[in-house]
Amino acid sequence: MKVTAHAVRSGDWWSVDVPEVDGLFTQARRLDRIPAMVADAGKLLTDIPAAEFEVTLDYDVDPAARREIEEVKQINAEAARQSRAVVHDLRQRGLSVREIGVMLGITASRVSQLGKDKATA
Repeated sequence: MKVTAHAVRSGDWWSVDVPEVDGLFTQARRLDRIPAMVADAGKLLTDIPAAEFEVTLDYDVDPAARREIEEVKQINAEAARQSRAVVHDLRQRGLSVREIGVMLGITASRVSQLGKDKATA
């Protein structure tokens, strides 16, 4: 079941409302805990297993902060694309994942992960 958790900061807590499920309201101290809390509460209110809830988090921030967040997401996506391309290129040149890790300042495991993704130049 796809639902949207609308979170609004209230003091040290986030107040969370889920309009798709009548009566589903909860609170959380941290944003990262909201999807699991919503799924658990949704199970109690609907008898749908928690694992079947697909929770999209929508948090209330001012428009300037929202623009900054979106800008950072775009920058991170571009950096990830570039990292995959560089790893792919360096692997094609015969360098090992450990060597690439040293060069890029990341772990060999991360190099392996990046190398498994399709590089897009």
